[in-house]
Amino acid sequence: MTAASSDSGAVERVRRAWRAVSAGDVDLTAPVGSIELPNPVMTASGTAGHADELLAYFPLDELGAVVVKSLSVEPWAGNAAPRVHQTASGMLNSVGLQGPGLKAWIDEDLPRLNAAGARIVVSIWGQRVEDFARAAALVAEVPGLLALEVNVSCPNIDDRRRMFAHSPSATAEVMAAVGERCPGLPRWAKLSPTVADLAEIAGAALGAGAEGVTLVNTVLGMAIDVERRRPALGSGPAGGGLSGPAIHPVAVRAVFDVRAAHPDAAIIGVGGVMRGVDAVELMMAGAQAVQVGTATFRDPRAPIRILRELEAWCSRHGVRTMGELTGAAHG
Repeated sequence: MTAASSDSGAVERVRRAWRAVSAGDVDLTAPVGSIELPNPVMTASGTAGHADELLAYFPLDELGAVVVKSLSVEPWAGNAAPRVHQTASGMLNSVGLQGPGLKAWIDEDLPRLNAAGARIVVSIWGQRVEDFARAAALVAEVPGLLALEVNVSCPNIDDRRRMFAHSPSATAEVMAAVGERCPGLPRWAKLSPTVADLAEIAGAALGAGAEGVTLVNTVLGMAIDVERRRPALGSGPAGGGLSGPAIHPVAVRAVFDVRAAHPDAAIIGVGGVMRGVDAVELMMAGAQAVQVGTATFRDPRAPIRILRELEAWCSRHGVRTMGELTGAAHG
């Protein structure tokens, strides 16, 4: 038996096991703006690689979508090691958006995702508005993509390296430029929670053509190596992004506030989704779908497990459609 056939058999066993425990009485269909997902669970950008890395653990086509690690036009080396630091209830990372560049991803990684039957959301980033525009133009030429997530939570080198997502005008400028170069794909703005008024930033993105917002990216943080008396991550004074259970309440508040301010927006909730009930909470706050990220470092099967737990929770509580969950906490 070849390695490929062995992998295929393992995936099919996972698929059968998943279907066997599926509650079956819950309609998991999740409308997210103009897109209809078969279920509301996705991977989160930056946590599941650029291609089919998780295929060994579960069938990728069983998820609502796969969101790839953020890509720039050119290859990017990222930050120096160490890049990851475990915290009491999550992790800090300073990977620094390492990636092969969009052309290499399109040529080498995308075919593997297509072969796995995944519904693909591509994530892009840049250091200038023109970088985002160039990335969007490349993406616009790729058939079969589901949506475009625009990671504006990265430094703008034309503005003293402030994050685009910390400024309504900078966020709007990026989203407008992306829309001009890639008008055919639904666009989601991935936003940072470390702002005074997230609803204002979300409004700027939506007003500039975003169909939805992904809430939230990591929270800025730092760890000190007390023996060395130096920052623990290779990024040094820049620190890293905190993710995992520690930021889940931050994500819930962000989703709740943005849903209240923008009732018609598509919202994707992300932050500390470790269990099915965490997904339920984000959806009740106002999300139509959720992304699972840091949990996959502990358990690569976490996205499909969380989907199963979400369905089981709904079945136990008499919830028959995802629309019954979305925004339920708003009364």
